[in-house]
Amino acid sequence: MLADLYFVRHGQTALNQAKLLQGRSDFDLDSSGISQAARVGQWFREQGIRFDCVFSSPLRRAVQTAGLISNTTAVLDDRLIEMDYGPYEGADLTDPPEELLYFFQDFIHHPAPPGMESLSQVVSRLGDFLESLRDAPPGRSILISTHAIALKGALEYLTPESGGGYWSKHIGNCAVYRAELTERGFQIPELLLMD
Repeated sequence: MLADLYFVRHGQTALNQAKLLQGRSDFDLDSSGISQAARVGQWFREQGIRFDCVFSSPLRRAVQTAGLISNTTAVLDDRLIEMDYGPYEGADLTDPPEELLYFFQDFIHHPAPPGMESLSQVVSRLGDFLESLRDAPPGRSILISTHAIALKGALEYLTPESGGGYWSKHIGNCAVYRAELTERGFQIPELLLMD
């Protein structure tokens, strides 16, 4: 095995709680998000998992989550940032604009509205990040702190046979997935924790 990869979605923020499309808006964790990340950190310690390396999206909520899980300083990587929602940043998810709702109803067949990053672009940049891990020294445990759609992009890259199945899956705050990187490539990811 070259590396154990642990992916975590950041903890809750006030915008998550308010059901607003957060995207690249840079907000701190709220008190619930801090508790969620601290619980995940405790779970990793109870499992005897220590991280040799931590990567994070540069957005504060992801950096804070990484810091509450591991005391290893995170390497910030723009490829782990959330999807760019463009003009839909901050949209109310309880009453989204019609074109956004159309996109959400069928991610696979309905393209993202104009001004938004496409799902294929998300998969491409997450794939580029994952491929860069092939150069990591063998036997490493790596934590990757990111966002819901970015994490789905990573899972889609790791399992192309899913045919877009991850896009419609709910990934809660502080959900944790694990995947192995071996000499033969990436192994199918598994869900470890879901809040």
